[in-house]
Amino acid sequence: MPEKSSRLPGFYKLSLAERADVIAAWAGLTEDEKAVLTGQGLSNEQASHMIENVIGTFCMPLGIAVNFLINGRDYLIPMAVEEPSVVAAAGHAAKLFRAGGGLHTEASDPVMIGQIQVMDIPDMDAAIAAIEANKEKLMGIANECDPIMIRFGGGARDIVVRPLPDTAVGPMLIVHLHFDTRDAMGANAVNSAIETMAPTIAELTGGRTGLRILSNLADQRISKAWGIIPADQLDSHGIPGAKVARLIEEANAFALADPYRAATHNKGIMNGIDPVCLATGNDWRAIEAGAHAYAARNGRYTALTQWRVNEDGDLYGEITLPTAVGMVGGATKVHPTAKVAMKILGVQTAAELGQVMAAVGLAQNLAAIRALSTVGIQRGHMRLHARQVAIAAGATNNQVRLIADKMADAGQINMEYAAELLEELQ
Repeated sequence: MPEKSSRLPGFYKLSLAERADVIAAWAGLTEDEKAVLTGQGLSNEQASHMIENVIGTFCMPLGIAVNFLINGRDYLIPMAVEEPSVVAAAGHAAKLFRAGGGLHTEASDPVMIGQIQVMDIPDMDAAIAAIEANKEKLMGIANECDPIMIRFGGGARDIVVRPLPDTAVGPMLIVHLHFDTRDAMGANAVNSAIETMAPTIAELTGGRTGLRILSNLADQRISKAWGIIPADQLDSHGIPGAKVARLIEEANAFALADPYRAATHNKGIMNGIDPVCLATGNDWRAIEAGAHAYAARNGRYTALTQWRVNEDGDLYGEITLPTAVGMVGGATKVHPTAKVAMKILGVQTAAELGQVMAAVGLAQNLAAIRALSTVGIQRGHMRLHARQVAIAAGATNNQVRLIADKMADAGQINMEYAAELLEELQ
């Protein structure tokens, strides 16, 4: 059987139904699963069991980013996003990485952090010593909460104490539980464990426990992605690839040095990661919180990526960030479209899913800063944005592309001009 390839030339030219057929063949989808992709996803009844006060469902476009080669394996990436150009940009950047051997990734163990806040401690040094002396006991208590997690190789890994001697309400001690959650995101497992530990913590310290909650700064659960783009692949609008590589390095240096630029730089990274989170039913708010907190972990907000021209004159890029994602529990196993998206993605572990997200984030970042440092971000983005403006003006079917192209060619992308062009067509 031939190896599957994520190189799908002309995929964007196919009709929606033809694209669905290609993806169904790639992932081995059933007819029912293919139907989920083409509009028979989450029902109102299913939605009413997921959250409160349901009145309906809200649909998002679900696209496929092609060309991804990660650790020698081809992936098609499901992305749920409303912003034009994101999916196409990710796939194009993946093609550039592919020319350099593809993307490479690695991940730490899936260790999450639970925090217990302890107040009114009579002797801070004695409290710290008591916790240090009883680490094994405390981890044993934590492990009693989820025997299934333990059976799959997860569970408590460490207890860390962090004194905060000078807060607005006086000194406090923060106790961290490091807990391996395997293929779960792990919020429920960790929260249950630290709530169970809290009475013993209070007894050992002589203090009063306050908050007991997971931290979304998952800096013990890290994914890294990196890759090389040959300089000759970076030629852009008459600018030689070697010059483009240097411009990208300079753009990244700007984001490393300046938090105002870093915020937008990192938003571009999350343009790639969030849609994969959303498509797979993962908590994109947790991923966002963790990424931005990690970007400021050294006391100054900075870029999550590093780009540099290597000794061969080619462009090297890497990204490191927390990826607290899961494959069991939550919407991943409940939302019908998320289940199909996971089947298309074909990942086997939560760690692999996190690595794929990191790779997509790096590719998305490349696409953004390559455009920014050469012709500017608006050239391609606004042509795609014009389609949304045309639809908002009332255009349908073939009218959308005709009106969008005319607005883009004229450099007038606004509702008034769209309405004028629509009137002419009609």
